[in-house]
Amino acid sequence: MLGKYPDNVKLVVKHFPLTSHRYAHTAATAALAANVQGKFWEFHSQLFQNYKDINDAKIQIIAKELGLDMDKFAKDMQSPAIKSLIDRDVNNGRQIGVRGTPTIFINGKAFKNQNLSEIYQVIETELKKKS
Repeated sequence: MLGKYPDNVKLVVKHFPLTSHRYAHTAATAALAANVQGKFWEFHSQLFQNYKDINDAKIQIIAKELGLDMDKFAKDMQSPAIKSLIDRDVNNGRQIGVRGTPTIFINGKAFKNQNLSEIYQVIETELKKKS
């Protein structure tokens, strides 16, 4: 999506780990710890590809497979700044009515359909409004 609109669309990821998923908070923390080493998207992708198997061991395996510095990763997993960021994202999500993931907002409006072609249509409409 960003490749199609490189100058007009900004993607913002907010973390909203669901309490119904035992490892969701750990996974969000791990993705942000991987981000410190420039591997957020790679880690994020692996989490979603393996979402049924996510646990502490799988998170460590993903980190090793991505070549992360494991000592730094372990330290960043305990980072108060990362915990604070996730807490802020969760609070923000609650305030705007997020109930599940993924939730998509386009120009501040919740978009319920996750069909990519419909997302493109909404983006096109929003871009035309700006013109």
